[in-house]
Amino acid sequence: MPTYLSDDGTELAYRTEGTGDPLVVWPGGPARDAAYLGDLGGLARVAGRTLVVPDPRGTGASPEPADPTAYGPSQLADDLDALRAHLGLERFDLLGHSAGASVCLLYAARHPARVGRLVLVAPGTSAVGLDISDDDWEERVALRSGEPWFAAARVALDSDDDSPATRQAMSPFLYGRWTEAARRHAATDEAQRNRGGTLAFRAEAVDTATTRAALGSLTAPVRVIVGELDLMPGPELGAELAALFVDGRSVVQPGAGHFPWVDDPGRFARLVSAALED
Repeated sequence: MPTYLSDDGTELAYRTEGTGDPLVVWPGGPARDAAYLGDLGGLARVAGRTLVVPDPRGTGASPEPADPTAYGPSQLADDLDALRAHLGLERFDLLGHSAGASVCLLYAARHPARVGRLVLVAPGTSAVGLDISDDDWEERVALRSGEPWFAAARVALDSDDDSPATRQAMSPFLYGRWTEAARRHAATDEAQRNRGGTLAFRAEAVDTATTRAALGSLTAPVRVIVGELDLMPGPELGAELAALFVDGRSVVQPGAGHFPWVDDPGRFARLVSAALED
C-alpha cells in the first residue's frame, strides 16, 4: 500500500483504484477505516477517474497518533494537503463523505485555489455551523415509521448509550432499505472504527464563522449529494449547505440513506460522475 509523509513526519497510507484524472476521497466515521467506502458503487469505472482513498490517522494501515488532538479535523486537513503535494497536484478534485466532508470544508476554506471541484456526500455540517432543528429531526425520523424495524431502532436511536450493540440496533436508519447488503455493511462498523479517534475528532472546536466566511468566496463548483431518507443532513439541510457557495448545488438520491452507494450503487456512481462534469 503506498504511503506519504504528512507535515509532522507521520507516514500515512492510501490506496488507488481506476485510471484517469485523480479524485481524492476523504472518508468519514469519523475515524473509520476507508474500507467501508468499498468501490463507491463502481465510481472509478463510471466516472473514468483514479480514486485516491487515504486511511486517516489511526485507521486502516495508518498509525495511531501519540497526540489525540491529531485526530481532529484541522490536522486531517493538513494531512490532506500533504497528500496533494505527494501526488504532485496543484489543484485536485475532492470528495468527502459524512464527517470527512467537514475535513474537506476546512481544507477548501484554507486552500481555495487548490480545489478544482468539491463533492460532499451525506455531509457533516458542523464545520459551517449548520444543524437540524428538533422538529425537523423528528420529521425525518418519522419518515421510517412504517418500517418493521422502526420501534426497536428508535429506542436505540434515542439512547445515550454509544455501545456497539446500540449502534447496530439503530443502523437501519442509516440505509434507504434494510437489505442483506445493508446488514453486511452495518456489521463492519465496529471492527473498522477507532472510537478514541471518533471522540477526539468531535472534541475539536472549529471556528465556524471564519470557515463559513472563507467558503463564501470559494469559486470552485461544489455539489452536495444527500440521501432522500438520510436523517442528517437530509435534503433541506443539504440545500442550505449548497447555498453557502458561489457555485453550489444540491442533489437528492431517491430512496437512499447515509450510505447511498450501498442503497443503489449504479445511481450513486452516476450522480457523482455528473457532479464532477456538470
